Amino acid sequence: MPLTMADPKSTRAQVDWALAAGAGRRVVGVLGSGPATTAYTRDRASEQLLQFAAAAEEHVRGVTGLHTPGAVPPARAVDRREWVSAAARSMEALVEADDAGRPGLGARLAGLQAGSMLGLVAGSVLGQYDPFGVEGGELLLVVPNVLTVERALKLRPDDFRMWVCLHEVTHRVQFGANPWLREYMRENVSALTNTGGAGSVGDLLERVTRGLSGDGRHSGIIGVLQIAAPPEQFAAIERLLMLGTLLEGHADHVMDAVGPAVIPTVGSIRAAFDRRRAAPSNPIQRLLRVLLGMDAKIAQYVRGKKFVDAVVAQVGMERFNAVWSGPETLPLPEELDDPGRWVARVLGDVRP
Repeated sequence: MPLTMADPKSTRAQVDWALAAGAGRRVVGVLGSGPATTAYTRDRASEQLLQFAAAAEEHVRGVTGLHTPGAVPPARAVDRREWVSAAARSMEALVEADDAGRPGLGARLAGLQAGSMLGLVAGSVLGQYDPFGVEGGELLLVVPNVLTVERALKLRPDDFRMWVCLHEVTHRVQFGANPWLREYMRENVSALTNTGGAGSVGDLLERVTRGLSGDGRHSGIIGVLQIAAPPEQFAAIERLLMLGTLLEGHADHVMDAVGPAVIPTVGSIRAAFDRRRAAPSNPIQRLLRVLLGMDAKIAQYVRGKKFVDAVVAQVGMERFNAVWSGPETLPLPEELDDPGRWVARVLGDVRP
């Protein structure tokens, strides 16, 4: 059968998220909680990241022209274990029904798998805006990972920390200014958890054959899901990938567009970060990149930034913001590499 989750209306939980959080924290304990540092350095980095997250809001709003109502909620500086716990809570809020019930054996096994995955990626997340977190959304900054990267790349800490905050605050502004994004994500994730119309084993084998022959699907776990998914779930995966590509590309555009007036070494940071993304990794990291499809994910983010850069250069940020009008104005897959098609379809401009 296709790799789908249980009926979201089931009275039993699909994943034991408490077990997932505990398993993820144990994986972090095995792999390491972060670089060796003093309590003063760690506390100073945490304090500065929180200050920069608050200051970044004005810069992001200035570049994007997007505005969010109400007071700006404070960010939270976390370690890797705390990030795992927060991520597990967020995933539970996103995919589980309110009356999910007591986890069964399958849910416990799924919890161990999900937790192991969270523990593996906990060492690479610099920050995250979680639209499904506590109080309707939460911005997390993972202090040990920020310290690790700025040291490895020999970056100026003040500048790199602000650069990271600009990216994550952009996500907060995206969701705050466009509340429909949250429900759009939830609807598409819900489509992935729907087992209706799964089809026969023969249907699955046909989809696997198409996937292996190459039909635009992605690599890693995302690719496996796409191969196994029936058409409606494949479409949901594609919509989520397109949304993620836009959100990340837009955030990358903003963090660079703020410019040297705020981050004097922004050019050096971007160059060093891009080299790090492309650099060969050790065997374990290479295996994880293959399993998770991370190279494909990075390629999606690069495509997203190129799309945003091109559209903003052509029509300006104010008109680009039509992209946030609703699901129908999000870029289509074929428009990512040909931004003029999006401009013609959404804005009605005649292509040169």
